[in-house]
Amino acid sequence: MKKTLFLLLIAALVAAPVFGQFKVGLVTDLGGIDDKSFNQGTWEGIVRFATDNKMAKGTYKYLQSSAEADYVPNLSTFADEGLNLIIAPGFLFEKAMGDVAANYPTRKFLIIDSVVAKPNVASAVFAEHEGSYLVGVAAALKAKADGKNVLGFIGGMQFPLIEKFQAGFEQGVKAVDPSLKILVDYAGDFAAPDKGQALAQKQFNAGAYIIFHAAGGTGNGMIKEAKERSQKGDIRWGIGVDKDQYADGVYGTKSAVLTSMMKRVDVAAYDVCKLTMDGKFPGGQTNVYSIANKGVGIPDKNPNLSAEIIAKVREFEAQIASGKLKVSEIPAK
Repeated sequence: MKKTLFLLLIAALVAAPVFGQFKVGLVTDLGGIDDKSFNQGTWEGIVRFATDNKMAKGTYKYLQSSAEADYVPNLSTFADEGLNLIIAPGFLFEKAMGDVAANYPTRKFLIIDSVVAKPNVASAVFAEHEGSYLVGVAAALKAKADGKNVLGFIGGMQFPLIEKFQAGFEQGVKAVDPSLKILVDYAGDFAAPDKGQALAQKQFNAGAYIIFHAAGGTGNGMIKEAKERSQKGDIRWGIGVDKDQYADGVYGTKSAVLTSMMKRVDVAAYDVCKLTMDGKFPGGQTNVYSIANKGVGIPDKNPNLSAEIIAKVREFEAQIASGKLKVSEIPAK
């Protein structure tokens, strides 16, 4: 009986509406708050939520992790401070989030990019392979229009999650032209721009015209290499990830970023913040963000894509959204 009452109390506390001042915290992964990708996109969603709800300064904040060993202490710090929602972006947080959620059963957590089956954890995952298919189509059409036949993909760490980006990209490219060649490399790191630039140099030297990255901060090195070569007249392109990275590729009045695979981590963060503030925290639930609900896709504005290419991409987008076209999550062997 005592155990039952205890569990009921915990459930009530987790589901209870938030009264008083709402506070939310973000714990970054190794890429840092200004990675121009995953962490930054999540933070932007939190800031937008805070702005829309006129939250006071200090009621939303972040802690940066410089090593995986920081994950549990940082999550625990926010839990000890009594924040109403604690957010962690990235599958690398899976174990730490599970451990901390168990230690703080009355606190509410959101993990992005992974699933933690706890009643006080909301999970948000994405159909990265679907969005990557679209940029694969765009890359292939651009390459063919310019008489090129080699493309590239650079991943961070080689896990099934990142392989979803590779799989979708490859399928999108092959849907346009099966004869196009795709170079693939993994950096083994999400926070090493120097490694990203070195791999980009390798692929560009091997003939790659456009490279798509799914490597967080490491991918910024690829964009840097594409920009530096383009500035010298050797036009090369990068495709951004997670957020619109067009501005990161700017040189003069142009940008070396062809388009980006938008992964709306900002929407996931915003949605769960709002639900939590409204007393509707989706604990124990997994929300999937796909093309159908506009959770992944390309930016609304794509200055470097022709109207014809965008129209073709939108055709494939509609087919995926309707379920007519299925995209595999596993790269071809």
